[in-house]
Amino acid sequence: MALLVHVLACAFGLGSWVAINGLWVELPLIVNTLPEAWELPSYLTVIIQLANLGPLLVTVMHKQCPGRLNERFVIYFILSIGVVSCVLLAFFWERTTIVAGAPHSTAFFIITFFLSLVDCTSSVTSLPFMMQLPAKYITTYFIGEGLSGFIPGVIALAQGVGIAKCVNSSKTHGNHTDEEQWSMQTEYLSPNFSTQVFFFFLAAMMCVSLAAFIGLNRLPRTYELSTENLVQDTAASVSSGLDNSGADTDGGVDKSSAAKSGPLPAALQPSKYQLIYIYCLVVWVNSSTNGLLPSVQTYSCMPYGNLAYHLSAALSSVANPVACTIAMFFQNRSLIFLGVLTLLGTGFGGYNMAMAAMSPCPLLIGSAVGEAVIVLSWLFFTGTLSYVKVMVGVILRDHSHSALVWCGAAAQMGSLVGSITMFPLVNIYHLFKSGDFCNTQCPS
Repeated sequence: MALLVHVLACAFGLGSWVAINGLWVELPLIVNTLPEAWELPSYLTVIIQLANLGPLLVTVMHKQCPGRLNERFVIYFILSIGVVSCVLLAFFWERTTIVAGAPHSTAFFIITFFLSLVDCTSSVTSLPFMMQLPAKYITTYFIGEGLSGFIPGVIALAQGVGIAKCVNSSKTHGNHTDEEQWSMQTEYLSPNFSTQVFFFFLAAMMCVSLAAFIGLNRLPRTYELSTENLVQDTAASVSSGLDNSGADTDGGVDKSSAAKSGPLPAALQPSKYQLIYIYCLVVWVNSSTNGLLPSVQTYSCMPYGNLAYHLSAALSSVANPVACTIAMFFQNRSLIFLGVLTLLGTGFGGYNMAMAAMSPCPLLIGSAVGEAVIVLSWLFFTGTLSYVKVMVGVILRDHSHSALVWCGAAAQMGSLVGSITMFPLVNIYHLFKSGDFCNTQCPS
């Protein structure tokens, strides 16, 4: 039964951000068809942030009417919307309408808004629901959430999204001469399957998540544990590191024995100032991983070549579930340790941002060392901060139901701040310059 619950929790987590992650990895194909072309990402950024209306309403309901919001109904509702939206997207993503005398992707934008609403709202509904299960399953849920970015990325790589090659092309100059000028041009290869098939795949992923949620709701009542018995058989559980005194450096109290007797005593609960510190970590980590750095990943990686970009995107997606898996076997609740890990991840993020600012001529361009460094930097940036997100969620899970709700709200606020900060820098002030791998000339 425990293995079944792990599988269901992971599958449930798949639906958290799979739709939006899928849209981003499919973007290189979409922009070649829709009239907005490369302006499309700036539209998507605004639409996704408008969808934060969903988690805002849920948070207000929890604050103003505590205990009255039926979280299960909300989850059923948003997952169903996700399935329907993905199916509609497969059929109507290319449809355009004339707005202000110019064609616009109205259908694509409307459907994307509903998909964003689904994914954003899941941050403040899914985690509180997972609180009904033992603590070890919340880590499994985070693994599923990480896979919601990894699986679409792998499918996109198999599809051939963004794969390009450099080819010689010639142009004839003049009307009466045969003079030809040769130059290197970037040529994109045709995908192995269509965008419509990819969107049907996203719909299937949402169906899997909905089915898993139905399965979790049909579990025997003995598995719907309350806060009085959150941890059972801690010696046999690989995720009992939550209560592992060896991993705790904030005091000498044996948390393992405390957990066996019931919820953590008041002496082990985070203080007011520690909670403020934790929520600041949540805001900063999500701002970095969901807003600041994703906006410039292309600028930091593409100058090194198409291979470097795809490896950094794919391996960064892998790093998230790997970090969650590591958290199942090595759990450290020390706030000092998490703070140091956040600084380390921020350092890798700073390098990525610096390379984006130097685009199209970042450090070590044209060398295998430069490619390896930027790929590893993105890998460790995502991995370290993903571990912090998991452990912060687990700590707040042991604190209270409302702490998890506000954790989701803080995560969305961080993502909002990061996205709004980068939007004008990238799209209005154009501080980051794009470069063509085949034609960019950099000083040696």
